[in-house]
Amino acid sequence: MNRRILRLAIPNIVSNVTIPLLGLVDLALMGHLDSEVFIGAVSLGTVIFNFIYWGFSFLRMGTSGFTAQAYGEKNTPESFHILSRAMLISTLTGFVILLLQFPIEWLSFHLINGSEEVESLAREYFRIRIWAAPATLGLYVLNGWFLGMQNAKYPMITAIAANVLNIVLSFIFVRFFHLNAAGVALGTVIAQYLGIVVGLALFFRSYKALITHWNWPAVIDPKALKNFFQVNSDIFIRTFCVIFVFTFFTSKSASINDHILAVNSILIQFLLFFAFFIDGFAYAGEALSGRYKGERNRSLFLKVTRLLFYWGGLLAFVFSLIYLVANDLILGLLTNQTNLIATALDFRFWVVLTPIISFASFIWDGVYIGATASKEMRNSMLGASFLVFLPSYFLLQPAMGNHALWMAMMLFMLSRGVFQAFLFPRVMQKNF
Repeated sequence: MNRRILRLAIPNIVSNVTIPLLGLVDLALMGHLDSEVFIGAVSLGTVIFNFIYWGFSFLRMGTSGFTAQAYGEKNTPESFHILSRAMLISTLTGFVILLLQFPIEWLSFHLINGSEEVESLAREYFRIRIWAAPATLGLYVLNGWFLGMQNAKYPMITAIAANVLNIVLSFIFVRFFHLNAAGVALGTVIAQYLGIVVGLALFFRSYKALITHWNWPAVIDPKALKNFFQVNSDIFIRTFCVIFVFTFFTSKSASINDHILAVNSILIQFLLFFAFFIDGFAYAGEALSGRYKGERNRSLFLKVTRLLFYWGGLLAFVFSLIYLVANDLILGLLTNQTNLIATALDFRFWVVLTPIISFASFIWDGVYIGATASKEMRNSMLGASFLVFLPSYFLLQPAMGNHALWMAMMLFMLSRGVFQAFLFPRVMQKNF
């Protein structure tokens, strides 16, 4: 079982790590320019796209869970219908986002506050990057489907191709063409379309025989669509809570001043970097727990859950140790502005705690997605966001300032894991 977990987790970690690496490169490119407003601009722009794309990440999660269960049931036609159904929805959604880009821009910058200079640069970033929407959502579906088919290698190849190109293009556009934040956005757009081309090529390489199962009435079957949207509506609410928390975090950082916004934008990369590593095991959990639910194998479902927590805890310990020992070095790679580094060091305590406190919530997410236990995921996230995160921030902020934001974030991560552990017996009762 450990071999199965690692066979899925390691390629996912390799593909996932290119995403925060891309974020770190973008941050480093902005951090070595002559003003901290460039960091703030990319940070605000990224928050807006997190809001948009994370909101539709159910396309990946739902596709992964449903496909893994169909794989466990050995229902090959339904596996292909799931992919067709999800690609249809993602394509339509991507074009709707493009049509609504101007109201989305207005609403986004109405809700998120920054200085006039930061906001102007962030708008420029937004107006370019929005054109990647159809490709980005299509990649969510393809990668979720590959994972559900127990294939972690193809998402790795797709992610490496897209993100390496993104890094190269961003570097060229910023360093040689001096496009600054706009260059980072343009590099992302081009790379996302390359990614979808690579993903489709891989599908036709290994799975083109599935096209013989094409059946339009089965793709748009009302019962299947209802089930897809019911599960994914719960995942959407769950994801909306994550978006809300991170948007709130960035918005409150910006409301303090541009300096704290830049500092928190740098420090949050430590959490995101760990998240993409631990998500490798969470994605393995999606594939395997979905498969064993499809096979109705209760003992293997429980076994894989226990082993995922073992690997997750080990990874969290390693990351906390690295953050403790190499904090100064990592900060120096992200920016050469000594005033930002000096302030960031005042908050390094939270960075060290992050992996240990948060790993359980990521592992539980993988197990719950595979089991399509969407209601329990939704309820635990609502509790963590609105019963823990918000009250703790408003209670602590007058006395702790920016530390209150970090304390609230830690309590949010911790409570997610606690609530999901509490609900797990009910998940087992429903599914087995």
